[in-house]
Amino acid sequence: MARSVRSSATRLLYTLFTSLAQPHPSPSPVLLHRYLRLFSAGSAARLREDKDRAAQWKESLERVRNIGISAHIDSGKTTLTERVLYYTGRIHEIHEVRGRDGVGAKMDSMDLEREKGITIQSAATYCTWKDYQVNIIDTPGHVDFTIEVERALRVLDGAILVLCSVGGVQSQSITVDRQMRRYEVPRLAFINKLDRMGADPWKVLNQARSKLRHHSAAVQVPIGLEDDFQGLVDLVQMKAYYFHGSNGEKVVIAEVPKDMEGLVAEKQHELVETVSEVDDKLAELFLADEPISSSDLEDAIRRATVARKFVPVFMGSAFKNKGVQPLLDGVLSYLPCPTEVSNYALDQSNNEEKVLLSGSPTGPLVALAFKLEEGRFGQLTYLRIYEGVIKKGDFIHNVNTGKKIKVPRLVRMHSDEMEDIQEAHAGQIVAVFGVDCASGDTFTDGTVKYTMTSMNVPEPVMSLAVSPVSKDAGGQFSKALNRFQKEDPTFRVGLDAESGQTIISGMGELHLAIYVERIRREYKVEAQTGKPRVNFREAITQRAEFDYLHKKQSGGQGQYGRVCGYIEPLPLGLATKFEFENMIVGQAIPSNFIPAIEKGFKEAANSGSLIGHPVEYLRICLTDGASHAVDSSELAFKLAAIYAFRQCYAKAKPVVLEPIMLVEVKVPTEFQGSVTGDINKRKGVIVGNDQDGDDSVITAHVPLNRMFGYSTDLRSMTQGKGEFTMEYKEHSPVSQDVQMELVNNYKAAKGAEQ
Repeated sequence: MARSVRSSATRLLYTLFTSLAQPHPSPSPVLLHRYLRLFSAGSAARLREDKDRAAQWKESLERVRNIGISAHIDSGKTTLTERVLYYTGRIHEIHEVRGRDGVGAKMDSMDLEREKGITIQSAATYCTWKDYQVNIIDTPGHVDFTIEVERALRVLDGAILVLCSVGGVQSQSITVDRQMRRYEVPRLAFINKLDRMGADPWKVLNQARSKLRHHSAAVQVPIGLEDDFQGLVDLVQMKAYYFHGSNGEKVVIAEVPKDMEGLVAEKQHELVETVSEVDDKLAELFLADEPISSSDLEDAIRRATVARKFVPVFMGSAFKNKGVQPLLDGVLSYLPCPTEVSNYALDQSNNEEKVLLSGSPTGPLVALAFKLEEGRFGQLTYLRIYEGVIKKGDFIHNVNTGKKIKVPRLVRMHSDEMEDIQEAHAGQIVAVFGVDCASGDTFTDGTVKYTMTSMNVPEPVMSLAVSPVSKDAGGQFSKALNRFQKEDPTFRVGLDAESGQTIISGMGELHLAIYVERIRREYKVEAQTGKPRVNFREAITQRAEFDYLHKKQSGGQGQYGRVCGYIEPLPLGLATKFEFENMIVGQAIPSNFIPAIEKGFKEAANSGSLIGHPVEYLRICLTDGASHAVDSSELAFKLAAIYAFRQCYAKAKPVVLEPIMLVEVKVPTEFQGSVTGDINKRKGVIVGNDQDGDDSVITAHVPLNRMFGYSTDLRSMTQGKGEFTMEYKEHSPVSQDVQMELVNNYKAAKGAEQ
């Protein structure tokens, strides 16, 4: 219709212009009137067409959910994802994480993951449930792979926080929840493993309220617990669900059991009361004592969850195939679609001004590369599309590098399998092949210069010297390290200038051990490792002046440069760890030499004189200096800065900073004394001691340098019953005796090398 109107209008306009181009133009008023009428009809038709298209996009986006599944180690994330894929028809049989059949869970596609029974890399998949498209990212629980969780949460619209009904809220649950808060992700909680001995969902719900500060309430009540766990009562619909069939695929809906009516009524009242505290519409009905229908309650829970004011709590046992389908319904009912989440970009052509993205496919393309993988066919880049449409064969612009790239292949991921697609629009998570970029780069169609804010990347805390056993394997070895460094921003590779060894740094012993194992398996290179090395830092504690003249005459042009000023400490924990300020008034030192001076100080700060580690939290102020008309050069001033730093460093009373880890140890109460004694021996500071059933949960701040081999010691102290997790907390000064020991060891090692 619109096309025919437009073509008629074009023909009329042509006739009109032809008549106006005559020697004596006299356009017919009838002709003009007809054109205007047709033109307005064409505009209206075009508007209608755009409106229809926008309505179609809106409807299709409302049927999309981008979710992540995160939790503490062994809470059942991968098992839950496996069931979700089975019930949505993406896989046709269920395999367990530590599969005896040798297959392993679908989302743990790496051999190492299947052997160790842990998730190492986050894996993406998609499925369809009740005509909704659900994109899922299954993330690791181990703290060493925390960047995988950061990357996933950065691009997701909603998340499921899985909690173990026996273990409750554990250390990594708190970390994951903190990450969800950082990226403002609305979430549901799923209390898993209700079939296990000691399962207590109400204890876990209270822990979530106290430890995670969740404003939450249960939307389900379990029918029986432990071996007697049979099904669930939905407090919104007031129906009972039972899961029949060999894999729980048949959901049988029944009335609430008579013996549970009192408990169900009490828990429903608690749910309505909790939601009405954060939702005005429900509060009006609740306070007026008006009847609240299930749709009123469902709408209120959705509004409060999307606004991140409420966390609905679901229950079940993924392993026993119970409670997964209602959880999927909860994802559709309560988690936001892409258009309900506010995503902001930074406009690079307008001083990084914040721009709210519409999230509609009709806008300009804005997509974020949040994860890279080196596959069999080259680099695979995972993209979250925030606005616009991306098509196979399109040219896209990398805003961070300014490069224009063609999209050779566009795929949707299902763990390690791919499905080729021709186009993808806003709200979707896809992957592209053959696009060279870094993690965190933003792509547009070239009409805008937007970048998405990058994700939080923690600093590595542990290093390891690594080298190939065979000299011939050098090429493959460096290829592996380059690939892993590109894929994982927390994995760093450097060269020790003194020993010439390759040093790899990461988030912990397991993190580095996994990469060494992957070098062996994926690149067939046997690698040997040195003793793990802790990433110490140095810092100064007081202000010190410097005045250094670098003068060298050796025939021909000499070197001359004088720098004066002072160094002073910055407060520990600041985001900026090095500041340089030029406070020279006038031209004592020509301005073109200032960058060379800054470079010299930076280079000198890379290796402190105490133990040779980088100096941080340092401010350098340049107040005066002198130059020579002939002999001054960039090199002279750079060397002057290096020697000036070394000259005044000792006067600034330097200290050694060591990484302190937040350690949580869970042991049976009978071993509490010996475990706390051991932590004190390791120079740890105990900051918390809670009772959890028959177990003691000890929280402590322990220097990483004292934590090597702790897992073995803990097992022997607790007859194999103790478990612990640790994560980086901060760098803080070591005690005087430890500093003396570290300095003496460093001097002895240097002396032995000479």
